[in-house]
Amino acid sequence: MAFDKKLLEVLACPVCKGKLVLGESNDSLVCRFDRLAYDIKDGIPVLIEAKATTLSLEQVDATR
Repeated sequence: MAFDKKLLEVLACPVCKGKLVLGESNDSLVCRFDRLAYDIKDGIPVLIEAKATTLSLEQVDATR
């Protein structure tokens, strides 16, 4: 099951409530402000802060 990109308009980062962008390989949602990546499992984003991956500045810059 693929992630529906229309959901990006309504989803927000659970930490800062900011905008999320689709990660490079389309398998995660990225909050550029908090430098967190949230996995997408079976087309469903896992928006739990404790399960998020911290990104380096280089990784965040690659999501542009």
